[in-house]
Amino acid sequence: FLCSSAGDPPTAPLGNGNAPSLQPAEIHNPHEPLIVESPTIGYIDLDNASYTAPNTGGRDRILILTPLRDAAAYLDRYFRLLSELTYMHQFIDLAFLVGDSKDDTLKVLQDEVKRLQAPSGLFRFHSVTIIQKDFGDDLSQTVEERHSLQAQGTRRKGIGRARNYLLYAALKPEHRWVYWRDVDIVEHPTTVIEDLMKHNRDIIVP
Repeated sequence: FLCSSAGDPPTAPLGNGNAPSLQPAEIHNPHEPLIVESPTIGYIDLDNASYTAPNTGGRDRILILTPLRDAAAYLDRYFRLLSELTYMHQFIDLAFLVGDSKDDTLKVLQDEVKRLQAPSGLFRFHSVTIIQKDFGDDLSQTVEERHSLQAQGTRRKGIGRARNYLLYAALKPEHRWVYWRDVDIVEHPTTVIEDLMKHNRDIIVP
Protein backbone atom coordinates (compact mmCIF):
# COMPACT_ATOMS: atom_id res chain seq x y z
CA PHE A 1 0.00 0.00 0.00
CA LEU A 2 1.23 3.53 -0.81
CA CYS A 3 -0.11 6.69 0.83
CA SER A 4 0.59 10.45 0.75
CA SER A 5 1.34 12.54 3.83
CA ALA A 6 -1.43 12.81 6.40
CA GLY A 7 -2.09 16.50 5.66
CA ASP A 8 -2.66 16.13 1.92
CA PRO A 9 -5.86 14.99 0.25
CA PRO A 10 -5.54 11.59 -1.40
CA THR A 11 -5.54 13.15 -4.85
CA ALA A 12 -2.81 15.70 -4.12
CA PRO A 13 0.61 15.12 -5.73
CA LEU A 14 3.39 14.15 -3.41
CA GLY A 15 5.35 17.33 -2.66
CA ASN A 16 4.51 20.89 -3.81
CA GLY A 17 6.14 24.09 -5.03
CA ASN A 18 9.07 24.90 -2.77
CA ALA A 19 8.55 22.12 -0.22
CA PRO A 20 10.75 19.12 -0.56
CA SER A 21 9.07 16.21 -2.24
CA LEU A 22 7.80 13.64 0.22
CA GLN A 23 8.55 10.04 -0.48
CA PRO A 24 5.49 7.80 -0.34
CA ALA A 25 5.29 5.81 2.86
CA GLU A 26 5.12 2.06 2.47
CA ILE A 27 2.70 0.17 4.66
CA HIS A 28 2.88 -3.59 4.89
CA ASN A 29 -0.28 -5.63 5.41
CA PRO A 30 0.68 -8.58 7.63
CA HIS A 31 -2.59 -10.46 7.03
CA GLU A 32 -3.17 -13.23 4.54
CA PRO A 33 -5.70 -12.54 1.75
CA LEU A 34 -9.24 -13.34 2.83
CA ILE A 35 -10.84 -15.99 0.60
CA VAL A 36 -14.60 -16.41 0.90
CA GLU A 37 -15.56 -20.06 0.52
CA SER A 38 -18.94 -20.12 2.21
CA PRO A 39 -21.10 -23.18 1.47
CA THR A 40 -24.10 -20.83 1.51
CA ILE A 41 -22.91 -18.98 -1.60
CA GLY A 42 -23.48 -20.63 -4.96
CA TYR A 43 -23.02 -19.63 -8.58
CA ILE A 44 -24.76 -21.22 -11.55
CA ASP A 45 -23.98 -20.20 -15.13
CA LEU A 46 -26.95 -21.39 -17.16
CA ASP A 47 -25.54 -19.75 -20.30
CA ASN A 48 -22.80 -22.36 -20.36
CA ALA A 49 -24.61 -25.19 -18.58
CA SER A 50 -23.99 -28.75 -19.71
CA TYR A 51 -27.03 -30.98 -19.61
CA THR A 52 -25.27 -34.12 -20.75
CA ALA A 53 -23.09 -36.52 -18.84
CA PRO A 54 -19.63 -37.34 -20.24
CA ASN A 55 -19.11 -40.54 -22.21
CA THR A 56 -22.83 -41.13 -22.68
CA GLY A 57 -23.33 -40.21 -26.29
CA GLY A 58 -24.83 -36.85 -25.37
CA ARG A 59 -27.65 -38.10 -23.15
CA ASP A 60 -29.84 -35.33 -21.68
CA ARG A 61 -31.00 -35.36 -18.06
CA ILE A 62 -34.77 -35.77 -17.75
CA LEU A 63 -37.04 -34.87 -14.82
CA ILE A 64 -40.38 -36.71 -14.65
CA LEU A 65 -42.93 -34.97 -12.40
CA THR A 66 -46.18 -36.48 -11.12
CA PRO A 67 -48.55 -34.91 -8.56
CA LEU A 68 -50.57 -37.51 -6.64
CA ARG A 69 -53.83 -37.46 -4.74
CA ASP A 70 -55.81 -40.57 -3.81
CA ALA A 71 -53.77 -42.43 -6.41
CA ALA A 72 -52.88 -45.67 -4.61
CA ALA A 73 -54.87 -47.80 -7.03
CA TYR A 74 -52.91 -46.50 -10.04
CA LEU A 75 -49.33 -46.75 -8.80
CA ASP A 76 -48.64 -50.38 -9.68
CA ARG A 77 -49.41 -49.79 -13.35
CA TYR A 78 -47.71 -46.38 -13.27
CA PHE A 79 -44.37 -47.87 -12.22
CA ARG A 80 -44.75 -50.84 -14.53
CA LEU A 81 -45.06 -48.45 -17.48
CA LEU A 82 -42.14 -46.35 -16.24
CA SER A 83 -39.95 -49.44 -16.06
CA GLU A 84 -40.62 -50.07 -19.75
CA LEU A 85 -39.24 -46.71 -20.89
CA THR A 86 -36.38 -47.20 -23.33
CA TYR A 87 -34.61 -43.96 -22.40
CA MET A 88 -31.67 -44.84 -20.18
CA HIS A 89 -32.98 -44.77 -16.61
CA GLN A 90 -29.72 -43.48 -15.11
CA PHE A 91 -30.45 -40.14 -16.79
CA ILE A 92 -34.00 -39.85 -15.44
CA ASP A 93 -34.98 -38.31 -12.10
CA LEU A 94 -38.46 -38.87 -10.67
CA ALA A 95 -40.29 -36.50 -8.34
CA PHE A 96 -43.74 -36.83 -6.77
CA LEU A 97 -45.91 -34.52 -4.72
CA VAL A 98 -48.47 -36.26 -2.51
CA GLY A 99 -51.16 -33.94 -1.20
CA ASP A 100 -54.63 -34.04 0.35
CA SER A 101 -54.92 -37.81 -0.05
CA LYS A 102 -57.45 -39.73 1.99
CA ASP A 103 -56.20 -43.16 0.92
CA ASP A 104 -52.76 -44.73 1.47
CA THR A 105 -51.11 -43.14 -1.58
CA LEU A 106 -48.00 -42.14 0.36
CA LYS A 107 -47.37 -45.62 1.79
CA VAL A 108 -47.98 -47.37 -1.53
CA LEU A 109 -45.67 -44.88 -3.25
CA GLN A 110 -42.91 -45.45 -0.70
CA ASP A 111 -43.20 -49.23 -1.12
CA GLU A 112 -43.07 -48.99 -4.92
CA VAL A 113 -40.05 -46.67 -4.81
CA LYS A 114 -38.17 -48.97 -2.41
CA ARG A 115 -38.81 -51.90 -4.71
CA LEU A 116 -37.86 -49.93 -7.82
CA GLN A 117 -34.66 -48.44 -6.37
CA ALA A 118 -33.44 -51.57 -4.60
CA PRO A 119 -29.72 -52.27 -5.21
CA SER A 120 -30.68 -55.41 -7.12
CA GLY A 121 -33.32 -53.58 -9.17
CA LEU A 122 -33.05 -53.84 -12.94
CA PHE A 123 -34.91 -50.60 -13.67
CA ARG A 124 -33.42 -48.16 -11.15
CA PHE A 125 -33.61 -44.46 -11.94
CA HIS A 126 -30.99 -41.82 -11.16
CA SER A 127 -32.98 -40.49 -8.21
CA VAL A 128 -36.47 -40.35 -6.73
CA THR A 129 -37.86 -37.48 -4.64
CA ILE A 130 -41.12 -37.67 -2.67
CA ILE A 131 -42.65 -34.41 -1.42
CA GLN A 132 -45.63 -34.31 0.92
CA LYS A 133 -47.68 -31.12 0.93
CA ASP A 134 -51.36 -30.68 1.78
CA PHE A 135 -53.18 -27.65 0.34
CA GLY A 136 -56.53 -28.16 2.08
CA ASP A 137 -58.27 -29.28 -1.11
CA ASP A 138 -61.35 -31.37 -0.33
CA LEU A 139 -62.79 -31.59 -3.86
CA SER A 140 -64.36 -34.97 -4.56
CA GLN A 141 -62.22 -37.39 -6.55
CA THR A 142 -65.08 -39.16 -8.35
CA VAL A 143 -64.79 -38.91 -12.13
CA GLU A 144 -68.18 -37.22 -12.50
CA GLU A 145 -67.54 -34.50 -9.93
CA ARG A 146 -63.89 -33.90 -10.88
CA HIS A 147 -64.83 -33.22 -14.49
CA SER A 148 -68.04 -31.30 -13.87
CA LEU A 149 -68.10 -27.73 -15.17
CA GLN A 150 -68.77 -26.33 -11.69
CA ALA A 151 -65.61 -27.93 -10.27
CA GLN A 152 -63.17 -26.77 -12.94
CA GLY A 153 -62.23 -23.42 -11.43
CA THR A 154 -61.32 -24.83 -8.02
CA ARG A 155 -59.83 -28.00 -9.50
CA ARG A 156 -57.58 -26.23 -12.00
CA LYS A 157 -56.38 -23.79 -9.36
CA GLY A 158 -55.43 -26.67 -7.07
CA ILE A 159 -53.68 -28.56 -9.86
CA GLY A 160 -51.68 -25.48 -10.85
CA ARG A 161 -50.61 -24.82 -7.27
CA ALA A 162 -49.48 -28.42 -6.75
CA ARG A 163 -47.59 -28.48 -10.06
CA ASN A 164 -45.79 -25.22 -9.31
CA TYR A 165 -44.77 -26.41 -5.87
CA LEU A 166 -43.49 -29.70 -7.26
CA LEU A 167 -41.57 -28.04 -10.10
CA TYR A 168 -39.86 -25.49 -7.86
CA ALA A 169 -38.91 -28.14 -5.32
CA ALA A 170 -37.52 -30.72 -7.77
CA LEU A 171 -36.02 -28.85 -10.75
CA LYS A 172 -32.22 -28.67 -10.82
CA PRO A 173 -29.86 -26.81 -13.19
CA GLU A 174 -28.73 -30.09 -14.78
CA HIS A 175 -32.21 -31.00 -16.04
CA ARG A 176 -32.64 -30.40 -19.75
CA TRP A 177 -36.26 -31.55 -20.07
CA VAL A 178 -39.27 -31.81 -17.77
CA TYR A 179 -41.83 -34.51 -18.52
CA TRP A 180 -45.19 -34.04 -16.75
CA ARG A 181 -46.82 -37.45 -16.44
CA ASP A 182 -50.28 -38.31 -15.10
CA VAL A 183 -50.55 -41.25 -12.74
CA ASP A 184 -53.57 -42.81 -14.49
CA ILE A 185 -52.00 -43.35 -17.92
CA VAL A 186 -52.92 -46.84 -19.12
CA GLU A 187 -50.58 -47.20 -22.10
CA HIS A 188 -47.82 -45.40 -23.93
CA PRO A 189 -45.10 -46.03 -26.51
CA THR A 190 -41.98 -47.13 -24.64
CA THR A 191 -40.03 -44.56 -26.69
CA VAL A 192 -42.25 -41.65 -25.62
CA ILE A 193 -39.34 -39.61 -24.21
CA GLU A 194 -37.24 -39.99 -27.35
CA ASP A 195 -40.30 -39.28 -29.51
CA LEU A 196 -40.95 -35.98 -27.73
CA MET A 197 -37.31 -34.92 -27.60
CA LYS A 198 -36.71 -35.33 -31.32
CA HIS A 199 -39.07 -32.43 -32.05
CA ASN A 200 -36.76 -30.11 -30.03
CA ARG A 201 -39.58 -27.80 -28.95
CA ASP A 202 -39.69 -25.80 -25.72
CA ILE A 203 -43.22 -27.07 -25.01
CA ILE A 204 -44.89 -30.07 -26.60
CA VAL A 205 -48.04 -32.02 -25.80
CA PRO A 206 -48.26 -35.66 -26.94
